[in-house]
Amino acid sequence: MNIKVLDTTLRDGEQTPGVSLTSLEKLRIATKLDEIGVEYIEAGSAITSEGERASIKEITSQGFGAEILSFSRPLTVDIDYCLDCDVDGVNLVVPTSELHIHDKLNISCDELIDLSNDAVDYCKDHGLVVELSAEDASRSNVDFLRKVYSNAIDHGADRICVCDTVGILTPDSSLDLFSKLNDFSVPIACHCHNDFGLAVANTLAALKGGASEIHTTINGIGERAGNTSFEECVVSINRLLPQFSTNVKIDQIYDISKLVARSTGVYIQPNKAIVGENAFAHESGIHSDGVIKNSATYEAITPELVGRKRKFIIGKHMGTHGLDNRLKELGLNVDDIQLKQICDDIKELADKGKTVTDVDLQVIADNVLQINHEDRIKLDELTIVSGNKVMPTASVKITVDDVEILNAGVGLGPVDAAINALKSVDAFKDIDLIEYHVDSITGGTDAFIDVIIKLQKEDKVVSARGTEADIINASVKAYIAGVNRLLRD
Repeated sequence: MNIKVLDTTLRDGEQTPGVSLTSLEKLRIATKLDEIGVEYIEAGSAITSEGERASIKEITSQGFGAEILSFSRPLTVDIDYCLDCDVDGVNLVVPTSELHIHDKLNISCDELIDLSNDAVDYCKDHGLVVELSAEDASRSNVDFLRKVYSNAIDHGADRICVCDTVGILTPDSSLDLFSKLNDFSVPIACHCHNDFGLAVANTLAALKGGASEIHTTINGIGERAGNTSFEECVVSINRLLPQFSTNVKIDQIYDISKLVARSTGVYIQPNKAIVGENAFAHESGIHSDGVIKNSATYEAITPELVGRKRKFIIGKHMGTHGLDNRLKELGLNVDDIQLKQICDDIKELADKGKTVTDVDLQVIADNVLQINHEDRIKLDELTIVSGNKVMPTASVKITVDDVEILNAGVGLGPVDAAINALKSVDAFKDIDLIEYHVDSITGGTDAFIDVIIKLQKEDKVVSARGTEADIINASVKAYIAGVNRLLRD
């Protein structure tokens, strides 16, 4: 059975506290959703604001293959705004629990049904596709819920949806509820929230109960604890539920996950399934050895399936097989004795609580192999001017291939100014600083600062570290060390 996907990242996802997307960001996300095969895109809530309507209009003007919807209450004013945005349809949300009907709307159940029917009639009279979503359906009386749905279908609703608005379903109760609602003449959808961390499990159970459409958000963002995670749900359907399928191009899932994370500023926890940075990372020696021999030993899916790559992490839990694999990736071939010595040195470093980066690995390997690299760039002098009413300014004197260079730069702060002073030097061009992380190693105002950065030149990414009592010196040293590494490679 083919399962349809309605993605509500641009509506329910944007209701994540602190998230507000620009029209361009919404368009980029909608474009990617359309490209990867999502059937229905809830582009926003037209009633919200003029800017929201402009964003929805921009999306509806693109001629996407996906059906574009707007959230709407069962009110003429909401529906009129949806019509103004040229959407294909509406996600018509109608409260169905006694709590919402009596305490929120202060109306009777019969009045609620009349309100729903009138809204469906108005939508259909104006050519809109209608998906009627029962808000708080999981806390509604099932007989009344069926009555609301039956009336809506009789008035022309094209699809119906069960909303677990506060995330109180369990997989068992989700299966039971959908089994009682799967006999209608139109498709039924599942919209879950993650308040108890069960949104994906409840959605999968709903499919077994008869649902044929799922509501999701990219990375599971949304109000409170979020919504059903698009990537987790789609990949679970693909790999764990052979009786179901979707039209989603799952090898592009990681791309859209990163796009949404960048656009919203809601970054992904490292251990998140499918798209977290550690999802396909291995440090344990037993795991690394098994994965090298056969990836299925410790991976339920291959990283390539979802547009990822496998990583072997350098740390105290690693074994020699994973380490040897990483050394080969760095172009270093070692014998068994050298490999064991490098492994022991890394574990000694990690036991002290230090994060072992590729730079540390390179230095340790160089020491064991007695390799001495001559750095092309050396820092001779660094001067910083900064104050309350002074734009931070840095001057640097460096030696590049035995040629002395003096340069200056300004920035938002002294570190930014120092890095900018270096960036304009030819040796530093086409190198991007993609990650910058600072840790205080000791306590007090004289604490040693540990700066870890990542630099990229074309498809090559390296890590570098600088440790100083002065954060500016530590940052510059780390930056120069990383550039030396890229130039050497």
